[in-house]
Formats: sequence, C-alpha cells, structure tokens
Amino acid sequence: MHIDAFDFELPEQLIAQYPQEKRRSSRLLHLDHQGQCQHRCFSDVVDLLNPGDLLVLNNTQVIAARLYGKKPTGGKIEILVERLISETEVLAHVKSSKAPKEGTSILLDEEGAEVIVLGRQESLFHLKFSQPVLPLLDRIGHMPLPPYMVRLDEDADRRRYQTVYAKHPGAVAAPTAGLHFDDELLAELKEKGIDVAFVTLHVGAGTFQPVRVENIHDHVMHAEWLQVSDEVVAKVNKTKQSGGRVIAVGSTSLRSLETAAESGELKAFEGESRLFVTPGFKFNVADVMITNFHLPKSTLMMLVSAFAGYDEVMTAYHIAIEEKYRFFSYGDAMFIEKKVTS
Repeated sequence: MHIDAFDFELPEQLIAQYPQEKRRSSRLLHLDHQGQCQHRCFSDVVDLLNPGDLLVLNNTQVIAARLYGKKPTGGKIEILVERLISETEVLAHVKSSKAPKEGTSILLDEEGAEVIVLGRQESLFHLKFSQPVLPLLDRIGHMPLPPYMVRLDEDADRRRYQTVYAKHPGAVAAPTAGLHFDDELLAELKEKGIDVAFVTLHVGAGTFQPVRVENIHDHVMHAEWLQVSDEVVAKVNKTKQSGGRVIAVGSTSLRSLETAAESGELKAFEGESRLFVTPGFKFNVADVMITNFHLPKSTLMMLVSAFAGYDEVMTAYHIAIEEKYRFFSYGDAMFIEKKVTS
C-alpha cells in the first residue's frame, strides 16, 4: 500500500496540548466489529467490558529523558535518552549545531554532572554519565513531550504524562491509551469481574518518526524492548478458554502480545521487537484494543487499520474530526473491536 493511503487532514486546534482535568473524562469513540461508530465517555469502558474479560496494560514508566547541556566550547546541546544500557550508560539522540565526536565531554549542570560520548550506534549516540542515570534524570531531566505539543514540559506533566500503574522505568514516550485510567476506574473494573495483566514495553522516540518510504512494506520498523511473562500467558489462555475477550490497552500492549504470539501460539517473551503490523496481518491474541488517535501516515495508523479494517478506520477518523475529538497523546480515545472477516 502507498503511504498516502494513511493520510488525513487534521485541524491544528484538535491536537491536545494539555490533558483533561480528570483522566476518565476524555471522550471515547466506539468502533464495533461491523464498522459502526458510537460516541461515549471514557468512563463508559466499564459498560463495554464484560465479566471474564482480560485487560492487558503496559506498565512501563516514562523517564524524564530530555536533558540540556553545553559542550566545552559553550555550544548548546540537547540529549534525548532513548534506551538505558546500564546504570550509567545510555543510547540517545543528540541535537547540536555540530555532532559531538567520540570523547567529547558535555556538561549538564553547575554541580559537575557530565556525559562523555563513547561512540555511535547508527543514528544514536552511546553516552556514559558521570553518575547514575535515573536519579540524575529525576533531578534535572525534562519529561519528553511529543513534538506535536508545541510547549515546554511543566511540573504537572511528570504526573499526567504517566499512567497510574507505571512501574518499570525506561520509556521515553507514554503508552497513551493507559493515561485515561485512574485508580477508581480500575477498581470498578475489578469489581465487575474484569481481570488485569501487565506487559512491559519501553516506548522509544521512534514511535514519532515519520514513515519516509512510499511503499509501506519498505519501511524498517524501530526496535523496542518488551516483556510478556508466563503469568500473562496463563491469564490470556484462561480468558480465551472461558470465552472472555483480551483487551489490549494501547498499541504497545497489542504489539507485545502479538510479538509473543508470532509463532501462532502465545509464549513468554523478553527482548527486542520490530513487529510491523499492516493491513493483512493475522492477529493471534487481541480481540479489542483501546487506543488514542494517531498521526497521519504513521505506523500506528497502519496497525489500527489492520485491526479494524482500513475503510472503517478512515471513516471513523473523519467522523472524529467532524465531531471535534481531541487527538494524540493527551487527546481522546477509541474502543476498537477487531473486524470480523469471513
């Protein structure tokens, strides 16, 4: 398929710059398996799920991955940590007037925190910090808001650009479908008899990278680390056997499950995935996905089109624009049932 097939015109005012006051108060567009749309509130997810269903959440934690520093020459430099390698080493994107060379020292603050450039791995820089990375990021780092949020991060983003169940540090972008859940909503779901399972996928900055090829099948998917445990596999199998549905909360949860089931059978998995889901993909696990609205021409548009049907998704997006839904990370959500094919 040509990349232009996944394009659409989005008014800038529909790109959410801030979250709603309450997580659960976002709107929810319900796209059923027949391609019909209904307009709901996110809290209605309690009514859309049935006892015996399984909600699969991504418990990655967003780190304050953006840093600002200076080269010895005084030149300004911006670092976006992409992946933690060890307690003091990372792979990162680096922005500056001239790419720093191996051995370059970058000063991060007045207290002596610095970074040494050890080399490069493709487009990423291998950096060594003078002190443990995570405490330093917590002290002087900035939340890595996506490029379509045309503002600086604020203190409130440390709480709101993070799910309430975030546990394992390592993501540089939030699994945004999970941002709509609060503790009370999760408690309501549990009381109704909906089980919960957690996978971990550390979302990378590559999730915002545009597809730069005309034929989507020529695109090389960025790698992300994920883990699907034996416990998750057991819960999924139990749910399926009892006639319940598996609801993937976000594209990251869905990619985690489908990566672990690429052989046709769901198995525990830990490692990198480059799974690229496009129309025609055979889903082995997920029955429903909850997801936010995605960027035009993005791999995530291709994923939801594969799940619910290309025509159905494009029609739903046009309806969402007409109805002025809020788009992207801090925007509204969709409840999408997998398209039934003959």
